Parts: sequence; structure tokens; C-alpha cells
Amino acid sequence: MSAPLTLDDLSATGAHRRGHFLLSSGLHSGDYLQCALHLAHPRRAEAAGRQLAAAIRASGARPELVVGPAMGALIIGHETARALDLPFLFTERADGSMCLRRGFAVAPGQPVVVIEDVITTGKSTLEVIAILEEAGAEVVAVGSLANRTGQPNPFAPMAYHALLELSFPTWRAEECPLCG
Repeated sequence: MSAPLTLDDLSATGAHRRGHFLLSSGLHSGDYLQCALHLAHPRRAEAAGRQLAAAIRASGARPELVVGPAMGALIIGHETARALDLPFLFTERADGSMCLRRGFAVAPGQPVVVIEDVITTGKSTLEVIAILEEAGAEVVAVGSLANRTGQPNPFAPMAYHALLELSFPTWRAEECPLCG
């Protein structure tokens, strides 16, 4: 297996940035992860996908399908699916709500793993899980490149594995010390 992912790895590719950022969760932070910059390097993306696949196998989960939300999870979801030798589907936002991409479907009872790039609050991942469960799929595990929730498993009791655990402070807009 390749070396574990580190914050230095993300910084080396420009994927970890410092400043003042409005995250997709609506929170503010002095740190931002643009994992697409790290995953733009095919060997790095492949290594990360293999590491997530190994963690999923080690958890005992036996998915038949990998699903990830567009856009952030497209590369890491695909690489994880490739390492697991499984199909990869993705979701998209249409009219403000999350849905499976047109033409994609899951079977009732089908075991699925959800892959993300970064988990900050878990909101979009929970939306994907809800869509899959409404369609009858059984979500058996979640994986991500980075977990910045501050919780080791924000999806307990479901299996969850992140390649990197990070603790960056976040604030609501009215509490943000970086807002000037």
C-alpha cells in the first residue's frame, strides 16, 4: 500500500490553502481543501482510491456499487470504484435538490458505498445517503479523502474511513473572527 495521505501532500499540490473561505456548508474557515488539485495528479488519485478501497474491504463492507456527489467526488469516487472493480454512479444538483444523475439507478437492497472528497458537516453526504435509501439501496459504508468534522465517525454506526483527519476551526458568519 502507498504511504498515508498527509496535509503536507495536499499542500504540495496546492490543495490545502490558507486565508478566509466560505465553505459549501455555509461556514467560514481559515483553511480550505481543494482536493481536485491533489486528485489532478493521476498517480496520487489512484493511490488515494486504492487506500479507500482497502479501508472499505477491511471494514467488512461488501458494496456492489460506489456513489459520489458531483463535482467533488467524481475523481476519488471513480478511483475507489476502479480499485474495488465496481461501477461508479454520481449525483448532481437539479433545481436545488440532490438526485442521481439522469440514467443512473440503484436496485432495491443493493449494497452501496458513498465516497466524498471532504466531509465538513456531512450534509451533502447525508443527502446522498437519503437519496440512495429512498431508492431502496443499502448504504454499507462511507469514505472520504479528508474528515474535518471533528468526529471520528460522523456516520456511526455505519462504517466510515477518511484518509486524513483534520481539525480546522470553522465559524458561522456572525462569529467569524476573519470577517473584517
